[in-house]
Amino acid sequence: MSLRGGRVAEAIKQEISDILRDELKDPRVGFASVTRVDVSKDLRHAKVFVSVLGDEKQKADTMEGLESATGFIRSEVGKRIRLHHTPEILFRLDESIERSVRIAKVLREQEGMGK
Repeated sequence: MSLRGGRVAEAIKQEISDILRDELKDPRVGFASVTRVDVSKDLRHAKVFVSVLGDEKQKADTMEGLESATGFIRSEVGKRIRLHHTPEILFRLDESIERSVRIAKVLREQEGMGK
């Protein structure tokens, strides 16, 4: 990713985080945090990775709510960040944090068995 792409991705991450925290009123969207944003080279597409706290149903509901609110979120990002084109936004569930926690738990259990 170019330097400009990195700055744009970070700005989008910050703005979407603020929108989720302060403005999105969809009850389906639970506790979600933006973990990473990847933008295409032409800055026309942004993949937004979101970590969601909760069970599988809460995750599915949150992702459904985010998909439903994509137009609103994109519009808000366009108002807040001055770009020639506001990128198309695609939300993706990021389960890397949960995977890390599971791996750490397994390693701790294995450590305990080795003693």
